Amino acid sequence: MGNSPCFGGIAGFVQQSGESLFHNVPLAPPDPILNTTAEFKRDKNPKKINLGVGAYRNEAGNPFILPVVKKVENELNNDVYYDKANKEYSTIDGPAELKLYTQQLTFGHSASSIRENRIASVQTLSGTGSLRVCAGFIKNHLQPDSQTIWISDPTWGNHPTIFKEEGMTVKTYSYYDEATKGLNFNAMMADLNRAKPGNLVLLHACAHNPTGVDPSREQWQEILELVKRKPLIPIMDSAYQGYASGDLDSDAFSCRLFEQAGVEMFMCQSFAKNLGLYGERIGMLHVMCSCEAASASVLSQLKMVIRPMYSSPPIHGAHLVIKILGNEGYYSQWKTELKEMAERIKQVRRDLQAGLEQKKTPGNWEHITNQIGMFSYTGLTETQCDNLIKDHAIYLLRSGRISLAGLNKNNLPYMINAVDAVVRNSTKLNST
Repeated sequence: MGNSPCFGGIAGFVQQSGESLFHNVPLAPPDPILNTTAEFKRDKNPKKINLGVGAYRNEAGNPFILPVVKKVENELNNDVYYDKANKEYSTIDGPAELKLYTQQLTFGHSASSIRENRIASVQTLSGTGSLRVCAGFIKNHLQPDSQTIWISDPTWGNHPTIFKEEGMTVKTYSYYDEATKGLNFNAMMADLNRAKPGNLVLLHACAHNPTGVDPSREQWQEILELVKRKPLIPIMDSAYQGYASGDLDSDAFSCRLFEQAGVEMFMCQSFAKNLGLYGERIGMLHVMCSCEAASASVLSQLKMVIRPMYSSPPIHGAHLVIKILGNEGYYSQWKTELKEMAERIKQVRRDLQAGLEQKKTPGNWEHITNQIGMFSYTGLTETQCDNLIKDHAIYLLRSGRISLAGLNKNNLPYMINAVDAVVRNSTKLNST
């Protein structure tokens, strides 16, 4: 055994040096969102609530699979059983039908960019993968000024990390107004006016994460005009189409506004939230180009980014999306179920605000129903959030962001009482 090659190389080095090869590797800090879920699972409190994870839960507090997805899963299983579908590798960029259906969903069936073949589309590993492929392409092919990206303050925690990992410069523009708990539009526009021509700007297409605060349609028009005037290169992140308002077309307003203006841009699309396909990791990257020839070149280079990264995308989620978007009956059922999910979240918002107001909890809670989408930026302080976790087993991000999907009629009274308690306690401490 002593002559085994396994005792050479790394093992031999470790034995000779007396230290592990990895002894200088530091322990990475836990991800704030995923660690919240881990802490929740370890907690033995029967009243515990997880408001950190961005995944839909039904009224019973259980993970929810859309009925239309279950129906299509059965059909797909039959397709595999009868050899109508297989598990062969997908193409690097994903199925052609997936590209067309997802383009139409985002930009509309009558979009000139689709008709003129000006969109380079690739399937990605959900929204995160779409952003990472986008960043890789930009790093390789765009000008130096486009190695700087402006992101909102605050934004989804993974946004800056993705672009920094590609060696890009990340700057922030003002977005959230602590005083009004709404959009600080004037400060946002002032910051973006400081951006250099050719810089990137990351925009949340709808249901801004984490604040739930979106620009009005008139404000979107002003953002578009600024982008065109500078010019800036938009990256639209669309993770909640249909989930925000309950209407797929309404939630696509900003995307279609920019498409109709002829702006060259990147669109990162995820089906984790609106189809409940979190673990399937199904997403798309659409690159809006000025002509068909440019689209062909961009597509060829997107494939060059993907090939050494993960070679080709998973096929199962792609088949599910194709069947739902490509079948009129399934598509109609999805829209109905999506609206039901969105309406449940809206009702949770109303009930939470009403409960806090009924208890006369210190502060103004109108922002809860003014915001939109899965998340609410509650305005709770870090100390108040810590106390909710420590004293009440209510797990949320220390920024005050909560996932409203984790609340329901059974646990909402407990949530209201707990928020009231921590807010009143902090008010007493601040007044002494």
